[in-house]
Amino acid sequence: MEHPPHVFHWNDLPWDNPLAGADPARQPPKELVDAARKSGAKRKKVVRGEAGFYMNRSTMGPGFRVPPHQHDHDELIVVLSGGCVFDNGLADLGPGDSIVIHGGTRYGFTCAEEGMEFLTIRTGEATVTLEPKS
Repeated sequence: MEHPPHVFHWNDLPWDNPLAGADPARQPPKELVDAARKSGAKRKKVVRGEAGFYMNRSTMGPGFRVPPHQHDHDELIVVLSGGCVFDNGLADLGPGDSIVIHGGTRYGFTCAEEGMEFLTIRTGEATVTLEPKS
């Protein structure tokens, strides 16, 4: 076997500390991380570049607000449980739903009353740029 498979066991993976990343250019804005921590939101970086994939599994509480932002890579979001409503009528997602968002697209969303657990899959480690507050 030229390239053996990579296996990731959920219980063996640590919860992510987004501000402790090796590349400061890839760290999300501190205010977003602080708001997420305060609400109980958390994620695990499951796949970190193996075979060109990056995947996070995130949990966000009821009504958690992800403010308008953009990434520099395309992403696929897959809802495992709960759901969310995207800004500007972009989409409403529930369990099993997914959306592909192209890099450079500004979007935000609010989690449903039951919160949301979801996967984010990309082909690169993306940066986060918050929309400036007006």
